[in-house]
Amino acid sequence: MANPVNPPRGMRDFLPADKARREHALGIIRGVYRSHGFDEIETPVVEDHARLHSGLGGDNEKLSFSILKRGIKPEALAAAAEAGDPEQLADLGLRFDLTVPLARFYASHRAELPPVFRSIQIAPVWRAERPQKGRYRQFVQADIDIIGESGVIAEIELITATSQVLAQLGLKDCVIRVNDRRILFGLLDHCGFAPEEQAGALITVDKLDKIGVEGVTAELAETNEAAAEAMRGILAGVDEALAAGIPVTREAIAAVLPTGAAEDGVASLVTLGEALAGGLPEGVEIRFDPTLVRGMGYYTGTIFEIAHPGSGSSVGGGGRYDGMIGRFLGQDVPAVGFSIGFERVVDLIELDANAGPAAVALVADQETPLDDLMVLKRALVADGLRVRLEKRQKNMKTLLARLEAEGFTRFANVRPGDRDAASLSWRELGE
Repeated sequence: MANPVNPPRGMRDFLPADKARREHALGIIRGVYRSHGFDEIETPVVEDHARLHSGLGGDNEKLSFSILKRGIKPEALAAAAEAGDPEQLADLGLRFDLTVPLARFYASHRAELPPVFRSIQIAPVWRAERPQKGRYRQFVQADIDIIGESGVIAEIELITATSQVLAQLGLKDCVIRVNDRRILFGLLDHCGFAPEEQAGALITVDKLDKIGVEGVTAELAETNEAAAEAMRGILAGVDEALAAGIPVTREAIAAVLPTGAAEDGVASLVTLGEALAGGLPEGVEIRFDPTLVRGMGYYTGTIFEIAHPGSGSSVGGGGRYDGMIGRFLGQDVPAVGFSIGFERVVDLIELDANAGPAAVALVADQETPLDDLMVLKRALVADGLRVRLEKRQKNMKTLLARLEAEGFTRFANVRPGDRDAASLSWRELGE
């Protein structure tokens, strides 16, 4: 038996039905984002190796695919081997997200862009993940970002646009969880964690939904027992409130946070909640989650994440990253972005069989002149139809069943001399 010929591990081929569903979703995403005033850009799939490993990408930098320099000399190979650092041999790498390329893009083209730039990026990225269900080495990200606006109106625009995408994709019961990094660090300060302990403490707090309050407390106690006990009291109340859902209102937020903790972060979320109250589409709601961390260290303010009951992981997320672009320009530029987890979302949606143009087939005899067929096909395509040419077969049932399975709705038999599309006799598939 021949060995199966498969794509590389962690990467996939897409059959026509899969590709159609993906393009259907991408069309909705692009259309909604453009209607909200965002402009699409495109960046190279590769960036300089040094830029991809400059500390902007957090843990994703460890998953970057590196590209070897051209014309590597034996002495360079020997030096890299002696140093135990094969990355010395790389000068480029495949992008692992779209945020680092966007920061570089903005630094390159700032003079040509408006003061507040609203961008769309929808493109594949690559990470050297360990392949498993839901995790791939090549996958599509769909990002919108606003650069140059420091006010909470940027977050409001991102959440409004993204919630409309979710609704138009037909996803129900979506919850957009929001928090603010300033609140997280305010809680850690309140509990008594030293600054050097806080990064590790956040990683532990992020495990609340997996290991519970007692598990988080035990892990935190290994670093700071007194602070861990103080955090236990806060998390116990938060965990109970999360089960019911915490509205993004001052009263609800105050009920689960210590008095005066991170007032600037609270005020920002309250403004966000008031602006979005009653304005989100049916099937999408926004909730406060003081335990939401988001793994990327570059987030500086508001953070958000989309939860859906049909997915075991988040189906989107993002936040404010005001310090990133300044790494390229030498001056800070405010920025905030929201990314839809396209691969997870596309698995949750159903493709409308009637979406797109009606699909018809022309079934021709061997003797039918090709120019007759092309006259008919051009006329039907000009009328907005999707047209497939098929040769007549002895077993027409097999052909017609395949056409129906591929989304075709009608077919017509074409005989020699048929050149008038209006005179064709159509038959419905599936009858």
